[in-house]
Amino acid sequence: MFEYLFSQYREYPTIDIVLEIIAVLFGLLSVWYAKKDDILVFPTGLVSTFIYVYLLWKWTLWGDMMINGYYFIMSIYGWYHWTRKKGNIVEYPISKISNYEKRISIIIFIFTIVFVVSVYHYFDKFTTWYAFVDTFLTGVFFIGMWLMAKRKIENWIFWIIGDVISIPLYFAKGFTFTSFQYIIFTIVAVYGYLEWKKNLYNTNSPELPKL
Repeated sequence: MFEYLFSQYREYPTIDIVLEIIAVLFGLLSVWYAKKDDILVFPTGLVSTFIYVYLLWKWTLWGDMMINGYYFIMSIYGWYHWTRKKGNIVEYPISKISNYEKRISIIIFIFTIVFVVSVYHYFDKFTTWYAFVDTFLTGVFFIGMWLMAKRKIENWIFWIIGDVISIPLYFAKGFTFTSFQYIIFTIVAVYGYLEWKKNLYNTNSPELPKL
């Protein structure tokens, strides 16, 4: 079993293996902090995505690299967005997606698909089955990251969909550690959705009259 899961790492430089493990650990921390609605989701995410951008560029996995580059940029935006306050009140608490944001999400998905397809055609990367899956997955994750930066509870739905697809996808690509990471991501995302839903309910519930 060990040979089946990790044999591909024989051909990897040691530094790449170490960097992937570090990126996985910080990625797990980031998702955990997201579940807790903790702003540390962004600095930990920045470390993870920065490393992945380098590794995926080195491995010429352009779709995955673009996803993580986008995560990096949106983490900076989300970090700023989450810190905004009016007095002592958080300006953008957990909330549900609006109709306007639904339309923006559709636009983001379509634009992302068109952009990734163009890049893959330019670099002649549509040579494997997972290149086509990458295209769809990039669109899903772009929406998820945008909604998380906006603190919308629906972000977890997109993360769950993308994480489930990523588990076999990364294993097929030969990145077992990253595949394991997405198994944990999926579990945490489910709990994250439930916890955010609970927080949203508590925030919107009217206070009981004091006796």
